Amino acid sequence: MTHRLAHLLLCLALALTTSAAWAQDSAADGVPDYLGSARCITCHEAAGAAWKGSHHALAWTEATGETITANFDGTEFTLGDMQARFSLTPEGKAHVSVTERDGVTTEYDVHSVIGVEPLQQYILETEPGRLQSFDVVWDTEKGGWFHLYPQENYAPDDGLHWTGAYKTWNSRCAACHATGFEANYDPQTRSFASTQVEIGVGCEACHGPGAAHVGWAETYETTQAAPPPAHGFTVDMSDPAQMIEQCAGCHSRREPYTEGNPVPGTPYHDAYNLSLLREGSYEADGQILDEVYVYGSFLQSKMYEKGVSCSNCHLPHEAELIAEGNAVCAQCHSPAGNPDFPSLPLKVFDGPEHTRHPEGSAGAQCKNCHMVERVYMGNDWRADHSFRIPRPDLDAETGAPDACTSCHADQNPDWAAAKLDEWFPDSRHRGPHYGEALAHGRRDPARAAPELRSLSQDTDMAGIVRATAIYLLEQTGDPAEAAALEGLLQDSDPLVRSAAVRLQRVAPAMTRAPRLMGALSDPSRSVRMAAAQSLLDAQIAALPPRYETALRRAYGEWQASMASRLDFPETHLQMGGMALVMRNLPAAANAFAEATRLDPQLSDAWIMQVRIAFAMGDAPRGRALLDAALARTPDNMTLQMMRRELTGEELDLMPPPAAE
Repeated sequence: MTHRLAHLLLCLALALTTSAAWAQDSAADGVPDYLGSARCITCHEAAGAAWKGSHHALAWTEATGETITANFDGTEFTLGDMQARFSLTPEGKAHVSVTERDGVTTEYDVHSVIGVEPLQQYILETEPGRLQSFDVVWDTEKGGWFHLYPQENYAPDDGLHWTGAYKTWNSRCAACHATGFEANYDPQTRSFASTQVEIGVGCEACHGPGAAHVGWAETYETTQAAPPPAHGFTVDMSDPAQMIEQCAGCHSRREPYTEGNPVPGTPYHDAYNLSLLREGSYEADGQILDEVYVYGSFLQSKMYEKGVSCSNCHLPHEAELIAEGNAVCAQCHSPAGNPDFPSLPLKVFDGPEHTRHPEGSAGAQCKNCHMVERVYMGNDWRADHSFRIPRPDLDAETGAPDACTSCHADQNPDWAAAKLDEWFPDSRHRGPHYGEALAHGRRDPARAAPELRSLSQDTDMAGIVRATAIYLLEQTGDPAEAAALEGLLQDSDPLVRSAAVRLQRVAPAMTRAPRLMGALSDPSRSVRMAAAQSLLDAQIAALPPRYETALRRAYGEWQASMASRLDFPETHLQMGGMALVMRNLPAAANAFAEATRLDPQLSDAWIMQVRIAFAMGDAPRGRALLDAALARTPDNMTLQMMRRELTGEELDLMPPPAAE
C-alpha cells in the first residue's frame, strides 16, 4: 500500500455524499426480520405481562394522557430570562410554549415521552424529523417542573442548549430507548428520516429479531425439529457473557460505531468504544463521577470476575431487583452461600457483626457501603456497580470520596479509616489499590510511569483498569513505553489491546507500522479501527497483499463509523484532524467549519480554522474567522492571544508541517 491510498481513503471519509453507503453495517446483512413485541407476547404471555409497565417498556412512549405524568394544565416554569408554559390544545395534545433568553417564543406540541420515574422528560420536534429532548422536566416524586442544568441555562445559540447537537434525540439517545432504530441522518440536507420497529425497549431490543424463532416455533408441532442455536435469536441469554454485553450496549458510557441499534448479539467491542476511567467521568480510584451507566463500574468488580451476570440481581423483564433490600446480596453473601459461586466465604454479612450498624438503619444496608449512589439528571440516584470495599485510607492519594464520610458528613476520612481498622483489624483489603497508580498518573504520568507500566501488565486486574493505565502512559509521549508494552498487543482483553495499539502512536512511524500490522486483522473491530487510526501518518511504501487488504478493511470500518455520526461535532473534529495529518488544508477547514456550525462554542475548531486560513495565505478570512470565534467564545485565552499577536497578513498562525 502507498501513502497515496491512505490519502484517498481520507478523502473518501471527508466526502459526505457517500456517507449513506458507509453507514450501512455489513453485520446486518441477512439478519431475520423484526416482528415487534406484540407478536412475541402472543406466546410468551407471562414475560409480556412482566415487561408491560416496566422501565424498559416505558423508556419511550407516545404522548398521551395515559403516558404523560406532568401537569400540562396551564403550568409554567421560569429560569432567568427563559420561560416555558405548559398547556393542552383544544384537541387534548400536550403543548409547550418556550420563550428563550433571546426573547423569541416558539410553540411545540409534545412529540413523545421519555421514561416514567423519578423524572419524565419530553421530546419536541424542532424541525420535521428532528427530535430534541427538552431540558425542563417533570419531577414525578415531588410533582413540579425543574431544569436539568439550572446553573448554566444555556442560550439558544449555545451548542449545549436543548435545541443543539448534543441534545438531538435521533442520534444521541433514541437507539437505547427503541427497538430496531435507525437514525437515517442526511448530511446534505442536515435532516433526519429516522425509523424504528417500535419505540420503547421491546423484546427484540434484547433478544434480537424474532422471525427465525417464530418460524421454528410455528412448525415445531409437525416437524418436532430441534431448536436452532439460541432458539433462533441473535443473543443467547443463557450465556452470562452474552447477556452482560447485550445489557452493556445501553448501560455503558461509550462511543457507538453505528448510527442506530447494532443487531443484538453483536460483540460489544465490534459495536462500541467503551469509555475508560478518565478524569471527569470517573474518580481516580474508578468510582463513578459523571454518569457512566454501570458497565464500566461493573467491569472493575470482583463479582464480574467471578461470573456474576445482570440477571443474578435484576429481573430482566420487570427491570427490577430480584428481591428487596439486603436480600439481593444475601442470596450469595450468607452462611449458606451459593453453589454457583463457591469461592464466597460462608458467614453472616447481613447482621451487626459485619455492618457494625443497627439493623434497619441506613448503615446496615449493603448498598450504602458497597454501592455508593450519586444523583444524575437532577433527582435520579444511581448506584456504583463496582461493589467496592470502602477505602477512606486512600483519601490522601486519590482524593476520591468514601462511603463512610458520604453518610457521616461531619467526620473526615482519617476518622473513617481508624474505625474500619478497629472493626476489621485483620482485613485483607488495606493493601495497595489501583486507584493510587491512576491518581498518580493523572497528576504526572511521566513520574508515575513505572507503576502505570506495572499495573498495565497485571493480568489479575480488570481490563478497564489496565487499559486506563496504558492510556495514561500514552500521555507521556515516550516511545520507550510503546516498546516496553508491545507485548500487550496480544493481550486477551480487547480493551487492553485497543489501548496498547493507541500507545504505539508515540513510537516513530517506521517502528510503529510493523508492530501494528497484526492488529489490523484483530478479531475486535475496536482494535482494528485503533490500528487504522494509528497508521494514518505512517509513510508506508508497500505492503504484502494480505496486510494491504487488512489495512483497507480497517480504514473502511473507521470511515463507516465516522459517517454514521456526521451530526456530531466531535466527528468533524476528528475528520479535521485526519485532514491535517494528510496536509489537506481545504478539507480540514471544511470539517472544522462544520464542527463550529454544530457547536458554536467549540473553541478548538475555531482556532484551527483561523490558523488554516492564515496558513493558506487568506488573511482577510483569517481575521473574519477570528472575529467570529471571539464573538462565540470571548473568554478563550488562545483566541485572545491571537488577537493581540495579529499584526499583519504575514503573520503565520499555523504551525509548520512536520518533515516528510
